[in-house]
Order: sequence, then structure tokens, then C-alpha cells
Amino acid sequence: MWYLCYFYHRLLDYRRPEVEALTKLFGGSTIFEWKLPQHHHLDSPFHFIWLPSEDIASKVANRSILVKCMLELWGQGYSYEELKTSVQTFPEEHKLPYLGVESTFRIVVDTFGKVLSSDEQRERIESFSYIPFKGRVDLRNADNRFWLIETDDQFSNNGLPPTVQRTLFFGREVGGADRKLLPTFSLSNRKYLGPTAMDAEIAFLMANQALVQPGKLVYDPFVGTGSILVAASHFGAMTMGADIDIRVVRNGRGPDCNVWSNFKQYDLPLPISLIRADNNLPPWRGDLQEIFDAIICDPPYGVRAGGRKSGGRKLLKGVKCPYVIPEEKRKDHIPSTAPYSLIECVHDLLDVAARLLVMGGRLVFFYPVAVDEDAKDIFPDHKCFTLVSHSEQILSTRYSRCLLTMEKTARYTVDVAEMARKKHLEFRENHGMLTEESRENGTLRSKVFSPADNLEVSSGLSEMNIKSDKDWKPKYRSKYV
Repeated sequence: MWYLCYFYHRLLDYRRPEVEALTKLFGGSTIFEWKLPQHHHLDSPFHFIWLPSEDIASKVANRSILVKCMLELWGQGYSYEELKTSVQTFPEEHKLPYLGVESTFRIVVDTFGKVLSSDEQRERIESFSYIPFKGRVDLRNADNRFWLIETDDQFSNNGLPPTVQRTLFFGREVGGADRKLLPTFSLSNRKYLGPTAMDAEIAFLMANQALVQPGKLVYDPFVGTGSILVAASHFGAMTMGADIDIRVVRNGRGPDCNVWSNFKQYDLPLPISLIRADNNLPPWRGDLQEIFDAIICDPPYGVRAGGRKSGGRKLLKGVKCPYVIPEEKRKDHIPSTAPYSLIECVHDLLDVAARLLVMGGRLVFFYPVAVDEDAKDIFPDHKCFTLVSHSEQILSTRYSRCLLTMEKTARYTVDVAEMARKKHLEFRENHGMLTEESRENGTLRSKVFSPADNLEVSSGLSEMNIKSDKDWKPKYRSKYV
């Protein structure tokens, strides 16, 4: 059956992938059918999706972060006369179960691109007198919630996506996102934070993309302050994390301000383990395979923090021989580290994920790309994985970060590992944006945060006389949209 997805107007590239992931999680089809209302742009918050049952539609909408509501659409039109005709022609057998005396109801009036006064809203609600509601109105805990959604048109200069014509929708709600999660888990209320702590909204989206559910084991190899694992734990998963900085994993800022305290703050199950480990030299036994259901992480790519690996510069260059830590210094010893390039980090991450993910398990992580590049075109293939989705979030006039979701579809073998190594070498040579260019023109961080006036923007952007991010992005395409 077709349902109307009314999305929050945020993180536009993340919306469809989240719904598709949750549909798969709750047993729906893995082949998805989407369509747009007539005259609506792809960035419109209104999308139709075909789902096999109302039960799945309800579960998807209630678990999601970006679905404002999922509607069984009773009617739509470009005027209230057209809407009335459409609602009246909707099959009576689908309407009658929700109009009886025994059920309560509420009509929610919502708008996109305009504002209605309370009097205007009341007038619109009263116009639905042609629907034979027999139950009583309950504004707090209604059995059935109906939505009247009214959009403005593109000529009112209100920042809407282009080609949107004034449209009216009326339907019965089958589910909607619980956005109360976000203020509850907001970083502003978090006990222990670091410079790379993941925003709560993005962390929940990543958990949804990874198909997190109760009983699953989720691993974050760059755990930091645990923001991603907190989101996974909220959805019932068992969690495990690692970080190369032993101070973060072991002590934090004290006994009441560390990674563990973030889980205690929300009464969540504690991680099975947090270990000091290097992604470049993983601690797992060589014969250990397929133990994690999902790996979710935000690798260090040099914007808020650079990557580090074990060894130190002198050790890696062979100037200094490996040393043995004296027994009396082991407790407080902090191992030396050296810079860890993103190219090497991603290769190691894919290798660990190929070994340790179960079949069908998902790897979800961020990767930086230039605004004129597509991550799926530049990212190296790996025989163990299929790219499920990629969602872009713009950071500056030149760079964005892409959320990649990969699913393990083949088992890890020696031949696969060797093929991945060769692909990595090709990728390292060809992908100059983050290697040679970064060394010559500054770090990725400086390119993300430098004023646009000081950047050599591409020819296409130069023609637009760009002076700031606001000038070249559509009005509705802000950092989080």
C-alpha cells in the first residue's frame, strides 16, 4: 500500500536511506518504490513509499528520526474543493473503522512554508464536517490522529524547494518519529564530552542505518566519548568500543565523568568492554571472524581531530628500536603515537569489518569528499561489501562528509584481503584530494573552516561569484539540511 512520508525538513540526503534501512529491519521489502507528489521537487518533505503492511509502516515511522508522520492518505488536491472530492471518493470500507462512536479522534493542522493563525486552523478543521466523525474529540490521547497539511507555493519567496505547487493533503496517521529523544540525549546535557562527540540526531540516524536492534552486538573502533554507542544502546544493542587514547577509555575526567558515566546518565546497559586498541594493529586473534552485527564509527579525517596510530615517528622510521616498558611504569604509561592518514585508516577499517562482521552485517561511517565528487565513484570497491547508501552533509564550499552504509555480502578470505590491499594502493595513488593536495595546500580542517574568500573554488562555483556558504547553497540547504 502507498503511504505518504512527511519528513522533517532536515538532513535531506539522509531521509530516504533511513526509511529504507528501517523497512528492511522490520521485515519489509528490500526493493523500494518511491514517488513524488506532482509538481514537487526531490528536496520536498513529501514522498510516497510503497510498504507491504500498516504494521511495518507504523514501526518504521515510530523508530525513525526524520519522519514527522506516516499517513494513510485519504485525499489530496490543489484547493479545498479538490481535497473534498478526493476524500469523498476514498473507499468507505477504509474510512469507517476510524469514524465510529467508540473511538476518539483529533485533526492536526500543519503547514510547510507558511503559518496559519489559530482562527484559520479552526476554520479549516470545521470545513471537514462532510466526514461523518461519530466519536468525541480528544486533543491529548486520541485513538486516531488525522493530519491536514497545507503547503505554500514557490512564488511566495519563502525558501521552499523549487517547483513546489500549493498542495493540500489529508490522511490518517499510522506513526511518527519520537523527537523527544533529541533533547533528552542532547550533547548540551551530556556528562562527558570531547571535541569529536557525535551529535545525538546523527548518532541515532547511524544506528538506524546499521539496523541496530535488541540482542545485536555493535562495535565502534574510534569510540571516543561513546556518543554512537549510547545511541545503539538506547535501541537495545550490546555495545563494545575501542580507542587508541587510553586516557579517554580508562579515566576520562574522573570517576564520575567518563565514557561509562554517559551510559549511567541515561540508565542504559554498560558496554561489554572498552579497550585501548589501535585500528592499525587490531588486537583480535588471527582466526577470529564474524562476531559483530554492526560496526558504526566516525573515523578521524583531520577536521576536528587527526588520526593516530601506535609507534611514534622514530619507531616507524627505524631510528629507534622497539622498547619494553618497565613493570613499575606500566600502570601510567601512555604509548607513543604517530600520524595516521585517512587513506590508511579506511583501508584498515574495511579489513577489520570484512573479518569481524557477520554476513549481512553493516558498516556505517563518515568519509570526506569534495563537493563536486560522488563518494560512490571515488571510494574503492571491496569484494566483501555492497554499498547500500551514501548521504551527503555539506561542511564548506569545497568539502562535505558522506555517510556511507555498506553491507557484508561475501565472506573474508586471503584472496579477498590481497585484492583489497591492491585496491587500497590504487586508491592511495589516485585520491590526491586528501594526500598530495592536502600537504601542499593545507590540512582538510583548514579547508573546511577557512573563509570562502580565501579558497580557490572550482570554476563552476567561481562563475556564481561565491563569497560565502550562504550565497551558493539554496536557502533551505543549511548545514543540517
